[in-house]
Amino acid sequence: MPQGLSRSQELIAAMRLVTGLALAACAAGLVFWGVTTPDRTPPDFAGTSAGDVEAGALVFAAGGCASCHKAPDAGAENKLVLAGGHAFPSDFGTFYAPNISPDQQAGIGQWTKDEFAVALTKGVSPEGAHYYPAFPYAAYSKMTAQDVVDLFAYMKTLPTAQTPSREHDVGFPFSIRRTLGVWKHLFVSDDYHITGTLSPEVERGRYLAEALTHCTECHTERNALGGLNTGRWLAGAPNPSGKGRIPNITPSDLDWSEADLVAYFTSGFTPDYDSAGGEMAEVIENLALLPAEDRAALAAYLQAVPAIP
Repeated sequence: MPQGLSRSQELIAAMRLVTGLALAACAAGLVFWGVTTPDRTPPDFAGTSAGDVEAGALVFAAGGCASCHKAPDAGAENKLVLAGGHAFPSDFGTFYAPNISPDQQAGIGQWTKDEFAVALTKGVSPEGAHYYPAFPYAAYSKMTAQDVVDLFAYMKTLPTAQTPSREHDVGFPFSIRRTLGVWKHLFVSDDYHITGTLSPEVERGRYLAEALTHCTECHTERNALGGLNTGRWLAGAPNPSGKGRIPNITPSDLDWSEADLVAYFTSGFTPDYDSAGGEMAEVIENLALLPAEDRAALAAYLQAVPAIP
């Protein structure tokens, strides 16, 4: 009899253990499901005016949208045809810029303002899927609602392209988009990196550098999970293509005056009479389209960030 009771107790203990593990697994599953659920809440558009196409053109230039989304072989005459196809190699696979022209089938012509805003600032598609962060929504999450509205108005005026978007070349487990919800919780925030008492000019430069022009996305190195290493803010990074290194643009290495920086953002010429090349040449073309005060604000911001050797 005592032996029988012992076996019963063992059975009860085993059942409790199994039940506990099952409940823990269910709880973990619910937490994972909640954390990874895409946030489809649009920005608060209260107080915004109707979309201003001219203002939207400046937001478009600052964001460098054409640089990434025009066809790889597009000439100057087709730089506003956002057919996509440009490849972005990375440690996680190769990503391809999609068609974001206003075409009704191949592009984003059927998107609503809310869907556009959620894609831009939350990294979530109209179908409710996470976008990969090759699309710099981690920076665009700081965009003002008015800039989103103006950009949407401008993009509706662009030429259409019927080129289908190309699928990304991403293997398991990175092909499971649901897990990007965890990545977003770890690395996406609408908070600014540089804080404290800033002049209005530096605040504008911060908005440009950390949001619209997303300088930080290229000039800050990333950790093993692909998040920005904020301790090395703008201190340079390996080129994802494997060719060369993206330079340090903190005052430690970039010791140009504000006037030198503004001149570079305007013409592409350095104080040593060298000129911007590669992808930076297109960045300069975009910056040159912005008001002079925006280029000055960006220069002021770069001189205000901490120097990192």
